[in-house]
Amino acid sequence: MSVSIIIKWSGQEYPVTKLTEEDTVLDLKETIKTLTGVLPERQKLLGLKIKGKAAEDDVKLGVLKLKPNTKIMMMGSREECLEEVLAPPPDNDDVVNDFDIEEDVIEVENREENLAKIARRVKDYKVEVLNQPREGKKLLVLDVDYTLFAATSMKWIEVKMKELGVTTHANYKITFMLDSAAMITVHTPKRGVVEVKPLGVIWDKFPEFYTRKNTIMFDDIGRNFLMNPQNGLKIRPFMKAHLNRDKDRELLKLSQYLKEIGKLDDFTDLNHKHWERYLSKKHGQ
Repeated sequence: MSVSIIIKWSGQEYPVTKLTEEDTVLDLKETIKTLTGVLPERQKLLGLKIKGKAAEDDVKLGVLKLKPNTKIMMMGSREECLEEVLAPPPDNDDVVNDFDIEEDVIEVENREENLAKIARRVKDYKVEVLNQPREGKKLLVLDVDYTLFAATSMKWIEVKMKELGVTTHANYKITFMLDSAAMITVHTPKRGVVEVKPLGVIWDKFPEFYTRKNTIMFDDIGRNFLMNPQNGLKIRPFMKAHLNRDKDRELLKLSQYLKEIGKLDDFTDLNHKHWERYLSKKHGQ
């Protein structure tokens, strides 16, 4: 069943109508972020309680027994100032607390509720195409946080990609950039609710160009691959750039791997976890 909520913030009301009882409080916060610009970690939802305590992020909305068009007051500030957005990102322990997806031996790819979330993202998420997809070209999806640089928001991504020359270099064909609004949450038995990056959003947006057969994603956090584990390659995190920028060669090595697999028509038989072994065999021939 659908859930209808009205968020009151900064003198305005924001109707939320596209969530279901299976969605979580974190899903609600992500939706609020798209409406108000306030990051989930800065939101305080007054009156959203269960058993007298503030509802945790993994609580399903159906459990809260909300009446239709329940009004919820939110406290929180958006990152209005670009100067604030460009400040160094806070220490992030997500990298340290990451887990290998093998730890949760569970299929989340085909769960009906997760596929429904992807369908909503495909319908509602707007992709700004920077360069048109090219026929016959394969898709590399690059994480930004701790892979290319450290980023906290789309504003940060846009500024940093421009500063690094990624979006302005004539030889780079960046098709589009996505922010956290394209992510979804999934439930895992051991870790509870976690955010993931569903490549299905891209595949459904550009079905004539990209599929699971020709897509690979680099990310330093393994759980981001839970909806598409076969397409993910977990990269060693690029951290403490001021100390390691002269020694980190991960992407240079991976570029050789990309050149090798780029010769293939289908990636589905590859195990990207063993990319270094694959590269050694190819170079040893």
